[in-house]
Amino acid sequence: TNTSNPSVIFGAALLARNAVEKGLKVPPWVKTSLAPGSKVVRNYLEKADLIEPLEALGFNIVAYGCTTCIGNSGPLDPAIERAQENGELNLVSVLSGNRNFEGRIHKNVKSSYLMSPPLVVAYAIAGTMEIDLTSEPLGAGVYLKDIWPTKDEIAQHIALYLKEEDFKENYQAIFEGDENWKALEVSQSELYPWDSASTYIAKAPFFEDLGEKDNSFVDGRTLIYLGDSFTTDHINPAGNIEESYPAGQYLLSRGVSVENFNSYGSRRGNHEVMVRGTFGNRRIHQKLTPDLEGSYTKKFPSNETMFVFDAAMAYQKEKTDLIVLAGTEYGSGSSRDWAAKGTLLLGVKAVIAKSFERIHRSNLVGMGVLPLEFTTEHHLKGDELFSLQIPSVPTPKMNLTLGVTPPSEESYSLELLVRLDSPIEVEYYLSGGILHYVLLDYLKMA
Repeated sequence: TNTSNPSVIFGAALLARNAVEKGLKVPPWVKTSLAPGSKVVRNYLEKADLIEPLEALGFNIVAYGCTTCIGNSGPLDPAIERAQENGELNLVSVLSGNRNFEGRIHKNVKSSYLMSPPLVVAYAIAGTMEIDLTSEPLGAGVYLKDIWPTKDEIAQHIALYLKEEDFKENYQAIFEGDENWKALEVSQSELYPWDSASTYIAKAPFFEDLGEKDNSFVDGRTLIYLGDSFTTDHINPAGNIEESYPAGQYLLSRGVSVENFNSYGSRRGNHEVMVRGTFGNRRIHQKLTPDLEGSYTKKFPSNETMFVFDAAMAYQKEKTDLIVLAGTEYGSGSSRDWAAKGTLLLGVKAVIAKSFERIHRSNLVGMGVLPLEFTTEHHLKGDELFSLQIPSVPTPKMNLTLGVTPPSEESYSLELLVRLDSPIEVEYYLSGGILHYVLLDYLKMA
């Protein structure tokens, strides 16, 4: 993300040059990479003779675009992964991207820190976060202050090597593509020719049921019971697909080898993969399975522990309506559309939370999933039966009564706030989401 700012890129490269000149190296257990957002970065670093010192420290250019911050930086050393899984290590990432949500950088990395590119290089050399860079040496008696470039030096390099013609050269042909792109065979058609064999692009089922539906639910169950600040990365991860998880098993069943799984982000055109990845983050902690970490839940009334996707499919076969329970700031983080799409495809009718992140709440409404907020404190365990009668035409921000029936106690009720915040959101919701609303409106005019 910071590669749009040449001052910090030159700062990192000059720090790398100074470090190499003083004999500093990156320890062998540290994995490093450089992924600029633009090829212009390579141009001006090459002109300044600063590519070589970065590469000497392992910061080779691996791609142009999203990599580490979306989980695309590849595997770790197998021995290091095993040590982490055995509880011997707390793996840490440092990056100059814009996201550090749990499990996003890598499934085995629990701690991630965002910082400037020069500091990323410095911590790579240090090889640990357990260091005070203001008072402890990076190595061989060399301190951070000894290799930190001056503002004047950075400004001089920008003036000498950052040129307008580099941007024109790189961007004037940006839509032409390379030879591989040009060699792709494309069928000339106004309609997309769906390929049933594709595991990347599939015809999603969002328009299969345009009829009226009953939004109320009786004897509904909790699919998953989440805590505070549950992010869209938890709901729908973008990184690597695990072999043992439902999405990995689906790809194996379609003949895709593990090394060709790619990532959830690359397969977001295939709903079969994405719905299996919903609530598929390896770092999920939830109240129905407090002793397990990952994409697990408890299926009621059998109390069987299983993957969230498998439980949702079992509930669908039983025609059981589903809800999600959550704490504050539900859906914080990236405005990821599949966090709402996947929730819908799992069969969830409503999400009941203490509060919502603004964009994800809107996305839930856009997919026809009802966002509801607790108005008082509650003591739900998640094993209850839930009933909610929704009026045929709800009004924005109205209150509704949730019926709660615990397994061995008397029923009671809780007041909920309907987070349909405007008349148009009510219309979206009653239509089954914004996609249905637009299509139905178009059909009326046809």
